[in-house]
Amino acid sequence: MPVAGKWLVHRRAGMAAELVAALKRKDPIAFEQLIAQHGAMLYRVALRLMGQEQEAEDVLQETLLTVYEKIHTFDERSALSTWLYRIAVNTALMRLRAKARVPEELLDTVGPQFTEQGEHAREEAEWTLPPEQALLRQEALTALQQGIARLPELYRAVYVLAEIESLPHQDIASILELTVGTVKTRLHRARLFLRETLAGYFVERRHSSA
Repeated sequence: MPVAGKWLVHRRAGMAAELVAALKRKDPIAFEQLIAQHGAMLYRVALRLMGQEQEAEDVLQETLLTVYEKIHTFDERSALSTWLYRIAVNTALMRLRAKARVPEELLDTVGPQFTEQGEHAREEAEWTLPPEQALLRQEALTALQQGIARLPELYRAVYVLAEIESLPHQDIASILELTVGTVKTRLHRARLFLRETLAGYFVERRHSSA
């Protein structure tokens, strides 16, 4: 890494440490800074998980309250953003668990079916674009949001963090306290579930030119 790049990384780390220290002192300006830096991200995640603006706002407020009350427990072994993600996701998941959702077992029956020889039991359509890029029309975007809302809570959390927040698998595993292997499995099943559910909205690539 170039010297300038290393300096920037260290500078950012120093600023993050200063912010955490100020938060632990209950400095009101620090909390304003926290909201300015991370509030939009926290609200975006809450909205994707909850599906409704009012519920997302409630999750955001509860998340910020938890941060205020629990900041002294943050040991700084992980990034502040990872800790914030974890609180927001856990807050949303607790609210969602009271609602009826698709059983996780359903995802085991969705997607490619394989023979004993490991071959596809039926032909699978190929997509030319991932969901967020392909669904350009409003009704299709709505269908995607509805599909995400039908995912079991933990699958939805993995999908939102991976596909929408673009977080690495290792970070998602840390946020959700899962293994990287479990994250990959749940993300794969979530994608298959959405492909099956929203197949009519995606552009399929023909295997033949005919």
